[in-house]
Amino acid sequence: MNIARNSKLMGAVALSLGLAVAGCGGMATNTSLYSLKQPVVERTNYTMDIDTNRSGLAISEQQRLNGWFETLDLGYGDRVAIEDPTANPAVTEAVNSLAGRYGLIVSAVAPTTSGVLQPGQARVVITRSSAAVPGCPDWSAQADSNYLNATSPGYGCAVNSNLAAMVANPEDLLEGQRGSGETVVATGTRAIQTYRDAAPTGAGGLQNATGGN
Repeated sequence: MNIARNSKLMGAVALSLGLAVAGCGGMATNTSLYSLKQPVVERTNYTMDIDTNRSGLAISEQQRLNGWFETLDLGYGDRVAIEDPTANPAVTEAVNSLAGRYGLIVSAVAPTTSGVLQPGQARVVITRSSAAVPGCPDWSAQADSNYLNATSPGYGCAVNSNLAAMVANPEDLLEGQRGSGETVVATGTRAIQTYRDAAPTGAGGLQNATGGN
């Protein structure tokens, strides 16, 4: 009888321990206010091979390249580079002139791309970055008990996902814009000076107002 009772008791203890471990398995463990869901920036390279000559690019090639820029909706945040084996400055100037219409400057170094250039050709590379937060939203089930006072699995998803969607240049999430090191005081205080110089709204007195039907 004692052996049977001890067996039942040990079985109940093992069952309770199993349930406790199972409950802790789904419990969040992030006890900080630092979100584990962070934006991830991905880069995609788009390439186009163009025919070149000594004077740079023919009108037809310039039109073809500009049409490619329009199709890709070239704009702020994109990077344009040129790979020219001949290093012809006229080709770089022509591409830089077309990219300048979209507010961009051609980079001096092009990223590595696949494919071999034919003689008399140059390659224009557009590098475009995108940002997203993997694993968001995260509505995974959690245990009712939260003994560690931890944050939920989806903590930070809303803020970081909105930031990744709205940032004009996703590269800024990796490395912010570098300043020139110079502070332009006149520009920085222009708004404050305009506010101080503005006449008070009540300086001209109150307007005469008459009631009507």
